Amino acid sequence: MNSRDSLPLAALALALLLGTPAHAAPAETRCAPTEFEGARYTVCRAAPAELELHWRDADEQPYRRFDALATALAADGRTLQFAVNAGMYDTEFRPIGLYVEAGEKLVKLNTSEAAPGTKPIPNFYKKPNGVFFIVGETAAITTTEDYLAAAPAARLATQSGPMLVIGGELHPALIPGSTDRTRRSGVGVCGEGEVIVAVSDGGVNFHDFARLFRDSLGCDNALFLDGGRGVGLYDPELGRNDVSWHGGYGPMLGVVK
Repeated sequence: MNSRDSLPLAALALALLLGTPAHAAPAETRCAPTEFEGARYTVCRAAPAELELHWRDADEQPYRRFDALATALAADGRTLQFAVNAGMYDTEFRPIGLYVEAGEKLVKLNTSEAAPGTKPIPNFYKKPNGVFFIVGETAAITTTEDYLAAAPAARLATQSGPMLVIGGELHPALIPGSTDRTRRSGVGVCGEGEVIVAVSDGGVNFHDFARLFRDSLGCDNALFLDGGRGVGLYDPELGRNDVSWHGGYGPMLGVVK
């Protein structure tokens, strides 16, 4: 991370500090297959203003399925264009870390460490972990520690871990050639403030997945969302309505029109 990324974050300087313009230009929303170094991915792009987080229905029960969220939105005359599992959750489908929806903090920031002696360390606790968030129409990703120091007035926020790319550098703990390969999903803030979500079609390791964001997609900051059975994507145009083997998803990040 460069020196300016470690400075205190004031609300007015937030976008500049994180390398994101104050008003990112709208992007065409789309999901499409792509390939990077022999691995296949589905990559979805959106402008920050298009994105919403959803977790619970009118009865305060987790949606758990993308099509359940789509049905609820359709009843209000809205369309879910695409969605992804927005981060890790517990057995009650409650987010493990910070969760802010429509400006309301529903789950507080999680600054705890993995229990001593825990092997392997769960992905969420591989520090630095981080937060994807949107203030107004500006998206950003930063470490949990920097988010805590800044306390931005986020419209939406989801915490996960580990960070994949931090200020243009790969997370220092990611291992080239690692045999820990599984399906993975993540989110990056890229180029002129565009948000890019990537889901691997097969098994990839963390190092290769982080390099997809930095070297192929041009993301200076990227955050891991989930892996293995927790990976999920909804996109009717691609015929995707993934169902979690865990019995459902927790928070969902998507474009709603």
